[in-house]
Amino acid sequence: MKVPGIPKGSPAPAALAVALVLALAGCSAGPAPAPSSSSPSSAASSPPASSNEALHPFDQAALEETFRETAQDVRVPGAAMLLRTPGGDLTYTYGVRSFGGTDPVTPADHVRIGSITKTWTTTVILQLVQEGKIQLDDPVADYRPDVPNGANITIEQLLTMRSGLYNYTEDPNVNQVLDADPGKAWTTDELLAAAFRHPPYFAPGEGFHYSNTNTVLLGLIAEALDGKPLTAAFRDRLFTPLGLTGSVFPEQASNAIPEPHPQGYMYGTNVLTLDDPALPEDMQKAAADGTLLPVDQTAMNPSWAWAAGSGISTAEDLATWAEALGTGKVLGPGLQKVRLDSPRPVKADDPGGALYGLGIAKFGKLYGHTGELPGFNSFAGHDPANQVTLVVWTNLAPTPDGRDPATTIARTLIGKIYR
Repeated sequence: MKVPGIPKGSPAPAALAVALVLALAGCSAGPAPAPSSSSPSSAASSPPASSNEALHPFDQAALEETFRETAQDVRVPGAAMLLRTPGGDLTYTYGVRSFGGTDPVTPADHVRIGSITKTWTTTVILQLVQEGKIQLDDPVADYRPDVPNGANITIEQLLTMRSGLYNYTEDPNVNQVLDADPGKAWTTDELLAAAFRHPPYFAPGEGFHYSNTNTVLLGLIAEALDGKPLTAAFRDRLFTPLGLTGSVFPEQASNAIPEPHPQGYMYGTNVLTLDDPALPEDMQKAAADGTLLPVDQTAMNPSWAWAAGSGISTAEDLATWAEALGTGKVLGPGLQKVRLDSPRPVKADDPGGALYGLGIAKFGKLYGHTGELPGFNSFAGHDPANQVTLVVWTNLAPTPDGRDPATTIARTLIGKIYR
């Protein structure tokens, strides 16, 4: 099954890339992986073959092998997958928490989930729509008069990445600061100022460009309408009702990740990979032969991503969340249908290509999102029609040749899951 991918509206890693490129293929030139420290566990030791005609029969051994081989191919230190299907469930891990270390990755590890955070923020906005506190066709200027041309940008256009607003994480100055002072606690005023000093990409509604500026604005609007910090809104509206005990939206001053957690790595710098996530050829070769080592980005303060990408979660929580997104546990049936019907091509001349909607993407039959920020890459999707859930994360992002490793692994697994 061919899975379309969304071209990066902003390059990895500093731009908090959309990381929806599932169609990438080929061999990584990254370093050889640390010795595998896999810890498989399955909810069904001998699951029945699926009778769903859309799916291959569940083959645990083949899925584990595919996951392990693809993780080795993208040469990540560690990775985890969680799969739920009608034919069987599988949780499986590969590798280690730290580059060159021996501590194995576990399914309980907490990781930074990058842009999957956007699905939290946009869901709160849609809940506020249900409550009559805001409308999709409201102009942004009604809530944020500081937004350039905000009278002509709608809330829906923020949600669907069609506002035209500049993505502040493409700003060279922002990337220079991320490299020079990774522990900096960013304010939302600083992020918006970086965005608003650039002209828009296009007039509102006249195109698609993945922009973290959209979701930061939505986070601020959600806080104002809900009368509480976004941290509390996520807790009260999403985490507590769904039992997401491993999920955290950190305070802007915090760079901590709850234990247990792996370290997160990237090669090169944010400035170096701003225009192209792939390293120069000589650096790719150095990474391959081990003379270039990855940089530990675990302690980077994610406040620069805020509502667009600073969330933390676990594989189990991401699976529960993906299923809530796909089945409507967080929205009423009417608005849930509107949301699932909303993904449309990001390129008008490529109707069979990537789809993005109201804070949600569609990968073949799966609804969800991907996330990337320096050091971590993740994928979470759910297919409500065939009852398939897939989560993958890695503790390296991107690869030296510019691939998003978790989405590359997810793409390969999807090919083994669906006929």
